[in-house]
Amino acid sequence: MKKLHFVVSLTTNDNDYQMEQAIAAEETARRLGVDIQIIYADNDAIVQSQQLLKLIQSNSDSHPDAIILEPVGTTLPQVARAAAAAGIGWVVLNREVDYISELRKTYQAPIFGVSSDHLEIGRIQGRQFAGVLPKGGSVLHIQGPSESSASQQRTTGMQATKPRDVEVKVLKGNWTDASAYKAVSSWLHLSTSQQSPMDIIAAQNDAMAVGAKKAFQELPDNVARDRWLSLPYLGIDGLPKTGQAWVRRGLLAGTIVVPSNSGKALEMAVQAVQTGSNPEECTRTVPTSYPAEGALAAWQAEKARILSV
Repeated sequence: MKKLHFVVSLTTNDNDYQMEQAIAAEETARRLGVDIQIIYADNDAIVQSQQLLKLIQSNSDSHPDAIILEPVGTTLPQVARAAAAAGIGWVVLNREVDYISELRKTYQAPIFGVSSDHLEIGRIQGRQFAGVLPKGGSVLHIQGPSESSASQQRTTGMQATKPRDVEVKVLKGNWTDASAYKAVSSWLHLSTSQQSPMDIIAAQNDAMAVGAKKAFQELPDNVARDRWLSLPYLGIDGLPKTGQAWVRRGLLAGTIVVPSNSGKALEMAVQAVQTGSNPEECTRTVPTSYPAEGALAAWQAEKARILSV
């Protein structure tokens, strides 16, 4: 019996969450006894499209049973159609994809999505802002790329739950610590940054929160540096060895645990191929605050009490 083979296409290999996606996929493949090939798109949508088209247009004997991808930018509808027409399954991670319904009606290959609940992730972060700033204040918020639906939905969710008296100043990153470091460093060179008191530094993932902190650590003014570094830093992803560990060490005040979904997607794809079935159109994982939202608020209240003594 032919051993099943799957391709997992991820955005980059220098992002903690993407590396965790790779590890989860590899562990699931070993457990299920299937082969996987992991490829990275270097945060380039054109590269990702070309990589996948090359696989799809290759000899049919070398076709994977399914492609599991986390899109860099566009969700690649033409590539998805080409894969489905070739009998290759298509699984999209962390995106809401309009074309899946249409393709499921037309082709027999398994086609579905597995996503983090990005709206709820944003809602949790908005509630974290409320807990840390019960009397209102300002947040410097490093967001992901404007074209990313994950970033857009996290922003929408955050705006829905943050208090009205919490103002948000937005900087743009690219999911990496280096991008946040560059964005914050550039902002600090503006005179307006000196006139913008902030109460929280937050980012749409843990790597960018840490990158932002590195930029503040390099300030030459000791008083200004200490003030920025004394603020609570909040992130998202909450991986055990990075985000959660950084909270325990005090590098971050809090994060949001976003379960890896590549392993679940691979497990669903294997079952679909073996049984000839098609899973639900979209399955979502459940995020949680770390520490719990009440604990984060209590921590900030205690910190404020100590500072006032």
